[in-house]
Amino acid sequence: MDKKLISSASGLRIRRRDLLKGAGVLGIASAFPAIITRRAFAADKPTVVNSIRSLSNPYHATWNKGGAAFAKSVGADYVTLVTEGNSEKGIADIKAILAKTGGNCVINVDPNDSPDARPIVEAAKAAGAYVVTQWNKPADLHPWDFDPNYVAHISFSGVPYGKAMADTLIKAIGGKGGIVALGGIESNVPAIERKKGLEQALAANPDVKLLDYQVANWSATEALDKTNAWLTQFGDQISAIWAANDDMALAAVEALRADGRAGKVPVTGIDGIQLAVEAIQKGELAGTVAWDPYWQGGMGLSIGYQAKTGGFDPSKEPKDHREFYGKGVIITADNAKAFYDENIAAEPKMDWNDIWGRVTGQIQYE
Repeated sequence: MDKKLISSASGLRIRRRDLLKGAGVLGIASAFPAIITRRAFAADKPTVVNSIRSLSNPYHATWNKGGAAFAKSVGADYVTLVTEGNSEKGIADIKAILAKTGGNCVINVDPNDSPDARPIVEAAKAAGAYVVTQWNKPADLHPWDFDPNYVAHISFSGVPYGKAMADTLIKAIGGKGGIVALGGIESNVPAIERKKGLEQALAANPDVKLLDYQVANWSATEALDKTNAWLTQFGDQISAIWAANDDMALAAVEALRADGRAGKVPVTGIDGIQLAVEAIQKGELAGTVAWDPYWQGGMGLSIGYQAKTGGFDPSKEPKDHREFYGKGVIITADNAKAFYDENIAAEPKMDWNDIWGRVTGQIQYE
């Protein structure tokens, strides 16, 4: 079984053993609109719902595990919805679960794209459900405009972390050389911010040249193809590879391995997934940034659940509790083993009642 290759939602063929290691034991939901962890919806408690891209993506698989852990802690029914990168499916599935539960639910959603957040919030408000969004939403959509149902929006400022990963690469190549960069979805807020951080690092280091920047849409398959093309086009001019997420970074490492240069050309990613942290320990990846998707999956639900069940009134909370940046962790060779031991090898320990414990400031818009 370990030798069997299966295709992930991103299209990258990976070993079943590695997929299970990254995704946990929760399975792949691409054939179903939802995974329901209990047979029937509890009448006395709101159903808690995570809407994410795909369980074959290790980042969202860990998010899902956090959601399941929170649901178990309060004895609530838990539903996982997967968009598979399809905005229409994501919105339709959320409307379906709102109808199925009669609005007695809490939704924690990573919208597939920024415009998706508005119809999701409007549908939740109309149904009487409570919703928390993460990462993506339009700048003019605010929780306080949909009190009390739109509880909060959580994000992480991509600019400093995109810059930190670029700085890691620049240091690794001695401050000069050529870099190629893999970006996320063009209209995606995290992709835009992380690219801006890359640009800031390059502006401060004129001896480092950006050979090419290509949008790979968070996709490992696209990243693999683009990296292979770059290796043919630029050859030894490529000193380092910057990627806006770990899936793309790991695909770049695979291309380098086939080219005999894995571990010789530094690569960075962002997301802090298990395979990326392992790659850092092997010397094949230079760095990543962990957002702690386990916390995102569980805490997004906890915030919404406590609002819906009367733990606090969202309308009375300050704005930096309604739209806030969480805390990222920069991981390099210096701390990769410690991070792995504490957050991956062991089940993370979470206080689901510490709902504002990782607030680092109100989200700022240009």
